[in-house]
Amino acid sequence: MRAPHPVGLAGALLFFVWSMTPSLLPRVWYLQGVATGLSMVTGYGIGVLVAWVIRRCGVAPEWSARTRRIGWSALAGAAAILVPLFLVLGSWWQQIIRDLVGVARVERSFYLLVLLIAVLVAVLLLAAGRGLRAATAGLTRFAGRWLPAPVAKLGAVVLVVAVVVVLLNGALYRGLLGAAEESAKLADKATAEGVEQPLLPERSGSPASAEPWDSLGKEGRTFVAGGPSAERIAAVTGAPARTPIRVYAGRESADTIAGIADRVVAELERTGGFDRRVLAVVTTTGRGWVNGNVASSFEYVSGGDTAIAAMQYSFLPSPLAFIADRDTPQVAGRALFEAVYEVWAARPDDRRPKLVVFGESLGSYGGQAAFASGPDLVARTDGALLVGTPNFAEPWGRITADRDPGSPERLPVVDGGAHLRFASRPDDTALPARWEFPRLVFWQHASDPITWWSFDLLWHRPDWLREPLGPDVDPGMRWLPAVTFWQVTLDMVFSADVPAGFGHTYGPEAAQLWAQILDPPGWSAAATERVENALREG
Repeated sequence: MRAPHPVGLAGALLFFVWSMTPSLLPRVWYLQGVATGLSMVTGYGIGVLVAWVIRRCGVAPEWSARTRRIGWSALAGAAAILVPLFLVLGSWWQQIIRDLVGVARVERSFYLLVLLIAVLVAVLLLAAGRGLRAATAGLTRFAGRWLPAPVAKLGAVVLVVAVVVVLLNGALYRGLLGAAEESAKLADKATAEGVEQPLLPERSGSPASAEPWDSLGKEGRTFVAGGPSAERIAAVTGAPARTPIRVYAGRESADTIAGIADRVVAELERTGGFDRRVLAVVTTTGRGWVNGNVASSFEYVSGGDTAIAAMQYSFLPSPLAFIADRDTPQVAGRALFEAVYEVWAARPDDRRPKLVVFGESLGSYGGQAAFASGPDLVARTDGALLVGTPNFAEPWGRITADRDPGSPERLPVVDGGAHLRFASRPDDTALPARWEFPRLVFWQHASDPITWWSFDLLWHRPDWLREPLGPDVDPGMRWLPAVTFWQVTLDMVFSADVPAGFGHTYGPEAAQLWAQILDPPGWSAAATERVENALREG
């Protein structure tokens, strides 16, 4: 077996050191090992590439045996010092991040296993890369019997790449995705513990509904069975309340996404949703999940005189949908909003409810697909709360890029904050300019990897890492080529397993934002506090 390249090993060591530095969220030791292993392979590849480029430029010194021994000894000595040092520092930095986000500390000795996992990941990936190179060389020699060398080499590369793509896209990607979807379909038939069929006619899945309880999917059943009652809203807010309307249709209720949206509209008409004071259109995440804190706080702040319309468009959990199916959330977001909007717009002005939209993560991404731009959002809604938006969403991306000069990427100011405002904490919406109606908020934490993950992190330092970091991000975080990409990628795995206010966990603070967006008559800060407490109590 060919010996590792010393320049590649030096690159791997450098990237090992970098990978131990802080990122957005605390990571369990085994994910740190994976991130470190991926970083080491990247560093090794860059080192080998640099050495190859230098040789191609005609610089190929012949080192003596003594010089080589000194070089290997220096590299080994550096590794003997830096590896244990940064394992210790890495475990210490992780404890600091845990304290910052309010997560319990863990035993630091587990970090000794990071090196083992990292080396295993790096060796496996390096072996796979060498195997592909050997296959390419073998094919080149075979084809070279009949073809000119350049043609044989090009043909071998194309063939190997094609085989890899077919295997990954066919046997692995589609096979695993199909198996995951079938498994998700089975899981979707279950009902979460404590969830019971609603009896109120204001809910889909009730005896009065055209949508059978069993057709709603696991998340749909949880959604329509949850939320505060009129009595609970009145007790918390101290004002008369109505029973909130929640309508929903499951993935199997129709053959097409548009058909599912039409069934949701039919449920709105059945329940009188278009006669409520505020109507919310929600694009869900992959399996149909709706953030209970955002939905319930909307109902509390509006005194229950509300209707929420949502639907399930996929069986895939959000992480898989995030990777494998970014089209369906957009199709669903457009279909549901347009179906509701058509009926809403046909009503006389004095009989239209306020029309708002909200959604989280893939729901925010999909929901925004119904709008061409920020001004379109303002023109066709009476408010919005878009939560934890992924970096690839539009028009979020264009709005962020076109922010007012001097405003940070993590909290852009747009047109002075006339209608659109960004917030990590509710008080971030407090800007000098008057906030006109309709009011729209993009709610995003500085420590949310779902919002900040992008392939651009590989080689480009984003503005949010050039500018002062958010209060929920470790001040020691720095952008490092390739390494930051792997760190943020692995941060996404448990991004929702942190307390509310950090990462991808958005909680009772939604009440403050809805109070600002809707500005109901007679509402007070004390009422908002009571709603937040009620949400925390469950």
